[in-house]
Amino acid sequence: MIGILNINKPKGITSFDVVAAVKKTLGTKAVGHFGTLDPMGEGVLPIGVGKATRLFDIMLKKDKIYEATFKFGYCTDTLDSEGQTVVCGGRIPCLSEITDTANELIGRQLQRPPAYSAKNINGRRAYELARQGKEVELAPCDVEIYAIKAETTGSADTFKFTIHCSSGTYIRSVCRDLAEKLGTYAVMTSIKRLRCGAFDIKDSVTLQELSSLKENALLKVDAALTEIPKVTLCDDCYEYLLKGLKMQGRGISYERFALYCKNELFGIAKINENDKIDIISYLRD
Repeated sequence: MIGILNINKPKGITSFDVVAAVKKTLGTKAVGHFGTLDPMGEGVLPIGVGKATRLFDIMLKKDKIYEATFKFGYCTDTLDSEGQTVVCGGRIPCLSEITDTANELIGRQLQRPPAYSAKNINGRRAYELARQGKEVELAPCDVEIYAIKAETTGSADTFKFTIHCSSGTYIRSVCRDLAEKLGTYAVMTSIKRLRCGAFDIKDSVTLQELSSLKENALLKVDAALTEIPKVTLCDDCYEYLLKGLKMQGRGISYERFALYCKNELFGIAKINENDKIDIISYLRD
């Protein structure tokens, strides 16, 4: 069994809970998610099944689109509504202020991850240290925000945002940074991932739907490789590839590519120092 699931994760459970549910439903242990969503988060959570789990590094680098709500006027230790309030009384900005200031966040930047995050510090998760009251200092990460749009929600202190960003971007940090630029405080009160790479929420399936569809919900591995160059070898190479023999790769200039033969995906490959094709992630079922 090999493929990718576009799961619509519900709020209130962890990404690992989703993985456990998929394992039970499909009856396989080879399952892994491509990018954590916090328990309060919902939306697109791509899941690799079988050899598709080998695409972890590729999927983590995909850009994402989120829909989130920020509530202004106070801040918590976790930067979201589930944390402990640490400061309150901040002013409530208007939509035009928020829009103008949000535009200043567009582009590449060094972003400070939240102290309550899954970042690793000497073998410990940052949130574990933060919960123990220990000082957490995380190095800024290079991220990029491609677009950010703010809308009213009907509540004077809460606004909805649609954010298109690079992998590694923390939306809670976007909330904090925006509020700081506005001279106030804010927390993230909800977050939904609308897209992860080529996977869109409109094409996703719930865990309940998966229990009925089972293997029929699996997408071909190709669905995750839309942004990777494709190289197809002639049919005569098929038996050589099956035997694991390295084929000549002269003329292929791509750093990394999806290797096909006879319309079958063999895996992700690169050219080695001897101008031979190395399959670095074998994906043929």
